[in-house]
Amino acid sequence: MSKILVPIDSSEQSTDALEYALEEFQSDDITLIHVIDPIEAGYTAQATVPGYSEEWYEQAQEDAETLFEQAQETADEYGVSLDTVTEVGRPSRTVVDYAEENDFDHIVMGSHGRSGVSRILLGSVAESIVRRSPVPVTIVR
Repeated sequence: MSKILVPIDSSEQSTDALEYALEEFQSDDITLIHVIDPIEAGYTAQATVPGYSEEWYEQAQEDAETLFEQAQETADEYGVSLDTVTEVGRPSRTVVDYAEENDFDHIVMGSHGRSGVSRILLGSVAESIVRRSPVPVTIVR
């Protein structure tokens, strides 16, 4: 049985990647990873308000839980139970490190998730993961 890692965010491409993983790797162990990127908190004027970072982080954790609940509803249609993990850090580095440290066999992810300014400033997460990953990566468009 293979271990499949699926990075998720709120993008349509992320949902497509999850559905692909559920179809192609139904009998394998599928783990969803959501990476909370602290850099995103710094792109707002509110970041300088005392207590904002804690509030932002708590909201980001709640958003991750919502993503996981929605993903599990989709997985239920396939009769698959998902494992989930939330990590904090730069998304591409965090996903690759997590896959390596936890002996994953494959990463399945959307072609892109970010949009607008953060995507331009951070570069392509998917491209970085493909370049750095020690395991095969499937990009779902």
